[in-house]
Formats: sequence, structure tokens, C-alpha cells
Amino acid sequence: MIIYNVTVKVENEIADEWAQWMLQEHMPDLMTTGLFAEYRLCRLLEQDETDGITFSAQYTCQSMAEYNQYIDVHAQTMRDKAFARFGGRFVAFRSVMEVL
Repeated sequence: MIIYNVTVKVENEIADEWAQWMLQEHMPDLMTTGLFAEYRLCRLLEQDETDGITFSAQYTCQSMAEYNQYIDVHAQTMRDKAFARFGGRFVAFRSVMEVL
């Protein structure tokens, strides 16, 4: 199983709006690709939140082939939607993990 993790630091002023958008729009939209089995949004604790609140959006899929298909076909469109809505008010770091 593969976990696609997107760690995002969001400006404090938009953190609540961003989290609701993720849960109600962005993550369900991503799931319509049919490439992921489940998702979750976590807030990192014990972090310095002076510059913003840090979240982890996690999506699981069965194989690297499904992940690569998402990256090749859908990822840019999904990223563009986030930037259209929130501009440069967040920064994201992506990682891919294999469950052992």
C-alpha cells in the first residue's frame, strides 16, 4: 500500500477556511479520480504556529502505478485549484511512503 502525503503550512488567518475546503471540496474531488482508497486530514501538534498551522493530507492507494497515474493525469489540475482559491497563502511539501 502507498501513502501519498502532502504536508501543508497554511497562514493562520485562512486555516479554518482551508481545512473546511479540503474536507468538503478538495479531498472528495481528488477521490473521484478512483485512484485512491481512502484519505484523511490531520493537524500536526506540538508545532510552532507563529507562521501558520501545519496539516498533513494523506491519501492511500494500492500501488505505485495508481499513484503515478494520479501524478501524470490529475495532480497539476488539483494543485491549480488550490492556488486559484488560496494563492500563495500556503506552502506544501509532498512525500510518498510505502506501508511495510
